[in-house]
Amino acid sequence: MQERKKIYTSFHDLSPREYMYFPKGTLEGGKPGKFSRTEITHLIISMAVLTIVFAIIFTQNNLFWGIINGRFNLGYLPYGIALSFLGILTAFFFHEISHKFMAQKYGLWAEYRMFPQGLRLALILGVFTPIIFAAPGAVMFRGETRNFEMGRIAATGPSANIMIAGIAYFLYRFVFFETSLGKIFGFVCLVNALLATFNLLPFGPLDGFKVMRWNGIIWSILLVISIILLVFIYQGGIPRPLDF
Repeated sequence: MQERKKIYTSFHDLSPREYMYFPKGTLEGGKPGKFSRTEITHLIISMAVLTIVFAIIFTQNNLFWGIINGRFNLGYLPYGIALSFLGILTAFFFHEISHKFMAQKYGLWAEYRMFPQGLRLALILGVFTPIIFAAPGAVMFRGETRNFEMGRIAATGPSANIMIAGIAYFLYRFVFFETSLGKIFGFVCLVNALLATFNLLPFGPLDGFKVMRWNGIIWSILLVISIILLVFIYQGGIPRPLDF
């Protein structure tokens, strides 16, 4: 009888054929630390789109803010792009790669795949509205997993964001406070804390549901820490490119 395979995702459960393309020949995605050319391409595209979306919203250069303000802040756009790329790199990239490496540790084929419809929606909303809604893609897993393995794989993404947010907050508040460099660390903390908190919500395909199903105590601890970091950074004032 043919072995039955299961496919899991870290963000959503959509898997059309072109989205779930598996490389022919040796599955590089199953070797610890290996990336296929397809995966690298999808990561670059996703990061580029997210960087543009975050930059135009945070610098108020979309149509919505142009109408409200009566002008565009194009002079802030280079700062916005640089700052947004740093936020996407530390939050999105390390979140997904943490999922990937933990899945590979358990012997699963694991590679990131972008979600084209989600990226298009994020870009449209970013250009025309002040709303950020990003479903760029997910690390796809191929193979059988036990409940505790799935829980640990899901927990690694938010855990990476919490760790980065904690380090960034310390540097922001106690080392570089009220400096331009401090604002950069504050922004990094904000983006990572937001992503961790959102992904730990215990709903449907989000990481939080899988973590809670595996271990409710660990889920509660991670969620509380992420919320505390979010509250701290909000109390300190939200750093934005327009503040530079």
